[in-house]
Amino acid sequence: MVNTGDTAWILTSAALVLLMTPGLALFYGGMVRAKSVLNMMMMSFGALALISVLWVLYGYSVAFGNDVGLGLLGDPSEFFGLKGLMEDTTSEEGGLPTMAFVGFQAVFAIITVALISGAIADRAKFGSWMVFAGIWATVVYFPVAHWVFDFDADGHTGGWIANDLAAIDFAGGTAVHINAGAAGLALALVLGKRRGFGRDAMRPHNLPLVMIGAGLLWFGWFGFNAGSALAANNTAAVAWVNTLVATGAATLAWLLVEKVRDGHSTSLGGASGVVAGLVAITPACSAVSPVGAIIVGAVAGALCALAVGLKFRFGYDDSLDVVGVHLVGGLVGTILVGFVADPDAPAGVESLLFGGSVDQLWRQVVGALAVLVFSFVLSWIIGTLIQKTIGFRLTEEDEVTGIDTVVHAESGYDFASLGGGGSTAPLGGQARAEARNTEGSRA
Repeated sequence: MVNTGDTAWILTSAALVLLMTPGLALFYGGMVRAKSVLNMMMMSFGALALISVLWVLYGYSVAFGNDVGLGLLGDPSEFFGLKGLMEDTTSEEGGLPTMAFVGFQAVFAIITVALISGAIADRAKFGSWMVFAGIWATVVYFPVAHWVFDFDADGHTGGWIANDLAAIDFAGGTAVHINAGAAGLALALVLGKRRGFGRDAMRPHNLPLVMIGAGLLWFGWFGFNAGSALAANNTAAVAWVNTLVATGAATLAWLLVEKVRDGHSTSLGGASGVVAGLVAITPACSAVSPVGAIIVGAVAGALCALAVGLKFRFGYDDSLDVVGVHLVGGLVGTILVGFVADPDAPAGVESLLFGGSVDQLWRQVVGALAVLVFSFVLSWIIGTLIQKTIGFRLTEEDEVTGIDTVVHAESGYDFASLGGGGSTAPLGGQARAEARNTEGSRA
């Protein structure tokens, strides 16, 4: 029988997670230069639209269909188009209508794809990004979701990380953040550096947008983590509190690192610390105590603050620090489960520092590295094929002009309208198009 309370919580959580993608669009949009803000936001909204459709057609079936061999892939035809799932039946996840679970997992797929876009800001063709997003979701995310989130049940065989390896990843440290971070690194290498990288100032153009986006991400993340309990129960409550406190600790740690290293703490650092803490606690929120969550958050905040500078040392242009925050934060949170998991927490796992052994630790490491390598290799292959066929990167001239004007024929900020009829401010893409149409009608 359907548990209406749990169902209401999961549908609410799904809506919260859906809000994270527009929140990410604001977060990323504020971090880029003014001439790229619309393109950056469109990459998130494009992922939202595309992955919604693919998830219904075959994504859910690949991720949660009965395994077709070795725990690597669900049967893509079993639930094609979600056939047979609209009946009033409950899933094995505990009293939920299957469609509620379908919707909840759909928004995870969406945000994972959108996260990658921050690594290639300012220089990727929108059409090529959409092609990449569809292929990557199909051959990388959907199978990895099967590995991590699909558990065995009566008459159903799931993925190898969840069942055979038995690594703990409560809400997606591997499937979401390591997966997206590794893909971002691969694409940053394929597309190369932005013009002026390491030489020109590429400061965020709108820090209030960044802060608003970070706030929406923090808000939505309670659905991401607490909703992953798949019930309105104690596990959800523990995950909620751990998500709150780990994020606070990470933010404080990031700001402290900035103060010691640079002499000042910044709003951008605070917003980035929020995301780093959210990322790190995602795999661990059911396995650690609130004090353990503080440790996870503090370690992640400090390490991610240091890691974002690695791109300058190693020469890869990860525009908005997807690698430094999501890949590093995901690795930190996933691996720390093996050190600080508390057996009294809902997951009931003994870690190295709580009376256990290295048993859980090696499982965490193997799961994290497997997803990292798989995602990086396939993302590099997909990105390279797109670059060599239809082209992935803008020309240098178009990059200098601005991707919003060149690709979308729009401008995020119409300063011309502020100057009256005599303004000499440059026209945005939309204004230019209107001007051309006006001249044409006059002719």
